[in-house]
Amino acid sequence: MSSLRSLYASNGDLPELKTNMDVDYVVHYNITSDRAEADAGFTQLIEALTRVGLASEVRPGDESSVLVFVKVASERYLTSHIYRERVQDWLYSVRITAPEKDVSKEFTNQPVTEAERLRTVYLLITKPKNQGGAGITPNVGQWKYVTSIFPLHDHVFNRQWIKQWSTKYFLDEKDLDQIRDKFGESVAFYFAFLQSYFAFLLFPAAFGFGAWIILGRYSWFYATVNSLWSIVFFEWWKNKEVDLAVQWGVRGVSQIQRPRTQFKWDHEAADVVTGEAVKVYSPIKRLQTQLLQIPFALGCLSILGALYVFCFSIEIFLSEIYNGPFKSYLTFTPTIILTAVLPTLSTILGNFAEQLTDRENYETIDAHHAALVRKLFIINFITSYTPLFLSAFVYMPFGNLLVPYLDIFKITAEKFSSEKTITTQGFQINPDRLRKQMIYFTVTAQIVNFALEVVVPYVKRSAFNEVEKIQSKGKATVANDVPDEHAFLERVRNEAKLEIYDVTGDYREMVVQFGYLSLFSAIWPLTPLSFLINNWVELRSDAMKIAVSSQRPIPWRADSIGPWLNALGFLSWVGSLVSSAIVYLFSGDSEGPGGEPSNIVAWGLLLSILLSEHIYLAAQFAVRYALSQMDRPGLQKERAERFNMRKQALEESLGPDVTAKPLPPTPQAGEKITLESLESEARRISTQGGGSPQQLFWLRQQGMDETIQIGRKLISQTKAAKN
Repeated sequence: MSSLRSLYASNGDLPELKTNMDVDYVVHYNITSDRAEADAGFTQLIEALTRVGLASEVRPGDESSVLVFVKVASERYLTSHIYRERVQDWLYSVRITAPEKDVSKEFTNQPVTEAERLRTVYLLITKPKNQGGAGITPNVGQWKYVTSIFPLHDHVFNRQWIKQWSTKYFLDEKDLDQIRDKFGESVAFYFAFLQSYFAFLLFPAAFGFGAWIILGRYSWFYATVNSLWSIVFFEWWKNKEVDLAVQWGVRGVSQIQRPRTQFKWDHEAADVVTGEAVKVYSPIKRLQTQLLQIPFALGCLSILGALYVFCFSIEIFLSEIYNGPFKSYLTFTPTIILTAVLPTLSTILGNFAEQLTDRENYETIDAHHAALVRKLFIINFITSYTPLFLSAFVYMPFGNLLVPYLDIFKITAEKFSSEKTITTQGFQINPDRLRKQMIYFTVTAQIVNFALEVVVPYVKRSAFNEVEKIQSKGKATVANDVPDEHAFLERVRNEAKLEIYDVTGDYREMVVQFGYLSLFSAIWPLTPLSFLINNWVELRSDAMKIAVSSQRPIPWRADSIGPWLNALGFLSWVGSLVSSAIVYLFSGDSEGPGGEPSNIVAWGLLLSILLSEHIYLAAQFAVRYALSQMDRPGLQKERAERFNMRKQALEESLGPDVTAKPLPPTPQAGEKITLESLESEARRISTQGGGSPQQLFWLRQQGMDETIQIGRKLISQTKAAKN
């Protein structure tokens, strides 16, 4: 495990950080109390690795585990697998040109990248046996004692990476290419998205600052510009994805999906095209399970909504109605309830979403992941935006009607209080509530999230390490390491304890943030400025999280940000509706209906929402059309590759003469061709005799000069006749 000290200190070039001992992967294997079962499982593990051409070495882990170091036994064997993957890419049109038939020439022209090597080795370890892999799936079935399979960090690169990013304001293409080569396209796409999002925030941050000074809250003009900005960013990013996919050679790679070992099929049948046996699961069964997503969404809305409504009601009662003792302390009650209950409830619903997705029984990992992301997005949408929806569309319009129902809290408090009556005060709508909530979600919550994401794990890990050192004092060491290996093995043992990095969590965070900006930033125009500052830090903290706090991610390929793209489009569209409703309700001197629904003109609100949606769709069509007319680097590169491919195919099939550039269309060149053909035809007729009328027709005039001379003569005769 690296640390901030080893990454930044001038003397951080420790020997154990400079080498990975040519290790491709480390398998962390737990030893249970049943030693016979652990022994049998370990034997199966080594045999499975050996069968697929992987060499292994075992070393002690902690007190209850061992570390199995894995590398490819033969480089030739590895390159053969990588070559087959490149051929597969060509067959699926991921790459336009076919790999060189000479394998050595292919790898000379396009050397194996580190990400390509690690991905191939990981597939050898985890792919099902019928597809040439060892079939090892951590924590599943017979491999339940395999805790994790991870590559080792390149700490020399990590140190340089963090130092370089700490001194830069913007990332360039070279930075993204480095991430791609080390961590794969999946992680590179996240950082490309975050960098693009950060750059696009410059305009709304500046405009929002001006709107905050000049226009104030709930401005129609700001809401319109913000909605147009979200359209431009969303449509631009869709095109940027294509450019990056072409540049990185992965466009269309999502068509090549990884099989899922947990897939359970009903029967096998012959493929109608290839004739090969394929595993079939009834689409009717899957559809029946997928329909459970509807009650799942309603259940999430009911459970989480009920929690928020309960806490919301308590908050209103304690902060705006209750006027008794300990009020300043009691107002924290809703926050304490949410802090204690919401994470647990979200975890339970997340686990239920995973179980539901498992029951849908997808054949590939990609389809399974996309289905899970859709369910998690529903949970995140409810947990993130419900408080603002309640304040904007329940508290502000209907507050005076709902307050009498809050007497239940007063009656309940009186039962448990020694006092006969609880002191209350007159209720009045707080017009500043929305703004304060928005500041909390866009500033305070971002700071808290940063602390929970980066600072807390680092402090917790450091504390655990200190506790382990104290407990290990006076005890014999578990492992008798070879002195030359001890520092390296200690580093690996620390890395084995790190959390597995999942880019899905980072995408979720950015998509939720985009939702706050699209839906509610009209409440507080400084929202984009806050996010701009946060995301500059986020870029570097996420890099730090990968380098310091997580195991090195598996370098998976991707050609987009996946299902999160649809989430962005949905939030952009919903943002146009919510923003128009908020601006309609709260713009003007009164700043809202004041708790009285009679102050709302219903038809005006509906018309505002409908008009906003139509303007959004029209603007989206215009932006999409305008961007489609622009030539982009990715499309240029793709056209160039396709042109070279067609040219090469013609040369290989018909010879180089067919692609030779013809003579230029000049009178001299054309005259040369004409004279040669006429002389050849005349010689043929003179040797064979006769000649058909068609042949003689084309021999009356010998060349361009004679044709011009006779034509001019005919023209002069025609004019003379008219005169």
